[in-house]
Amino acid sequence: MKKILASLLAVCMLFALCACGSTVDLSGIEASLSDIESQVSALAGGEAAAPAEEAAEEPAEEAAPAGETAGTVVIGVYEPQSGDNGAGGKQEILGMQYANAVAPTVEIGGEVYEVELVVADNESSNDKAVSAATKLISAGASIVLGSYGSGVSMAAADTFAEAGIPAVGVSCTNALVTDNDIYFRICFIDPDQGTIDANLLASMGYTNVYCLAMLGEDYGQGLVNYFVKAADELGITVTTDSFPEGNSDFTSYLTNAKNAGAEAIFAPCSTGYAQQIIAQAASMGYDVPLVAGDTWDSGVISEAAVEAGGANPIYCSTFYADGADPEFEAGIKEWINSDPTNLSNNGDTDELSAVTVLGYDAYFVALEALKAAGSTDPQAVLEALPGVSYTGITGEIYFKESGDADRHDAFIKTFDLESGSLVYYDLFSF
Repeated sequence: MKKILASLLAVCMLFALCACGSTVDLSGIEASLSDIESQVSALAGGEAAAPAEEAAEEPAEEAAPAGETAGTVVIGVYEPQSGDNGAGGKQEILGMQYANAVAPTVEIGGEVYEVELVVADNESSNDKAVSAATKLISAGASIVLGSYGSGVSMAAADTFAEAGIPAVGVSCTNALVTDNDIYFRICFIDPDQGTIDANLLASMGYTNVYCLAMLGEDYGQGLVNYFVKAADELGITVTTDSFPEGNSDFTSYLTNAKNAGAEAIFAPCSTGYAQQIIAQAASMGYDVPLVAGDTWDSGVISEAAVEAGGANPIYCSTFYADGADPEFEAGIKEWINSDPTNLSNNGDTDELSAVTVLGYDAYFVALEALKAAGSTDPQAVLEALPGVSYTGITGEIYFKESGDADRHDAFIKTFDLESGSLVYYDLFSF
């Protein structure tokens, strides 16, 4: 039991000192032991300090009493809150924040710690990766979660590695993210996702597809690459194109797709660009299906599709489909709706994005790593991570030798105009 030494000074100042397993020296204190004990009893809720000789016989390490914590453990949140991927980053953070509200403490090595989330905005920019990662290192993070966006994840890897801090990617699907010693992730990866999306269109009978992604963007270009490889094997004719960062007029690209005879468009890009593609395709009367990866699984996409009158069928591959866990969904939607900031960060809707659910699971994977390590030391957490397993909302999570999650299923969602939201369409196993 935690020991409390109190000395009552001549000017009536009460000084309390807590010591675990140390010998208490009462020499030089001129108040009687009974007076000191009564002062400590009032300060500590009625529990007097034990005599020094009794303290010496106590075990050296004990858990904090109920209601007390041994300290704070920091989980770093490395996510975009601005830039092209800011909307998705905010949704991913929401899942972690809700998980923290559900489980604000964790027991590590027999002691209970408060869990503090420290967020660093990488601004969706590889150029900002190091400064954002450094902020989390300076904050004393034991483990880091993120990022939404593969490029910024890879850009921060060396910084985290030099500091010896493990990182758990949430929705960063580029195959190269875990090509280092410190990055793990809980999502499926682009070689799987690109193959799934190509097979989806093949199953619908489409044989000519136009692919469009942002120039130099690791996520979109990587996903197009794997889509093309699978499409070639499936006998699908593919035309690829790229747009520059900051582009807002997609009419020329949509015209290129139309001239190529494309029956569908595969456009893995951020939600900001997606909104414009949806709106401009509708305004042109080009009503082919629009298909993308997990970034399109967002209420922002639903809102854009509603405004466009559902002119284009929309499909996306993702990590979770509504209805899989009604109890969880009811709880997090109530939490989102209870706070205007949460609602705003979710695009002013309580429609759940799969990255929010993944963010929730990632938080608990981090807790499991801390518990397995028995320490807040990042190196101990890094050593414990390969053996961590956790059954979350999105399914069972454990890691392969590569650091990637051993995932075998992906959900396909489609936009439903009647409900105004993305709904379950199919399940693809790989």
